[in-house]
Amino acid sequence: MKSSFYAYLSRLRWIKRWGLKRNAYEENVMEHSWEVSVIAHTLALIKNRYFDGQLDANAIATAALYHDVTEVITGDLPTPIKYHSTAITTAYKKIEQQAEKELISLLPEKLQADFQPFIQSNTLPEAHEIIIKAADKISAYLKCQAELKAGNKEFEMAAAQLVETLEQSQQLEVIFFMRNFVPSCGLTLDGLMKTN
Repeated sequence: MKSSFYAYLSRLRWIKRWGLKRNAYEENVMEHSWEVSVIAHTLALIKNRYFDGQLDANAIATAALYHDVTEVITGDLPTPIKYHSTAITTAYKKIEQQAEKELISLLPEKLQADFQPFIQSNTLPEAHEIIIKAADKISAYLKCQAELKAGNKEFEMAAAQLVETLEQSQQLEVIFFMRNFVPSCGLTLDGLMKTN
């Protein structure tokens, strides 16, 4: 069986994020998915090592890689639109679920069950979903900070909302990540080299 699954996935690089905002630099869904995966993996490990968690960090990292994969079909719907009303949110969730099923159906039959836990969001363990959502917010926060540093005030309100959300987080692994990893993200290469 010939499958177009990876042909679809490779097109994630052409889907731009933050489409309703002027961007100092563009971010695509493929690079965002990698960043969320790396952050989610780290959050899971922090929870396990420092806060008595029992998470499968590798499964979380894999699910995070696929967390926005449906956007290859749906496109990136900006957060303010996605959550503008209950009716829009409900309708979009249905569209996402249909896109998940369609993507899974593109795989050879014997592989479909292997990919289902990572692509079909309603099969994701709640503990994994919580970590991935936190990683997604941290990634968005880092994007906002980079835009603000570039002088782009378009991201001021989004940055303020994300700061408030992250500062109020009850997830100890999120607090740990924000205190220990995020401060150096705003440094230049020269600044990073001086800190080592």
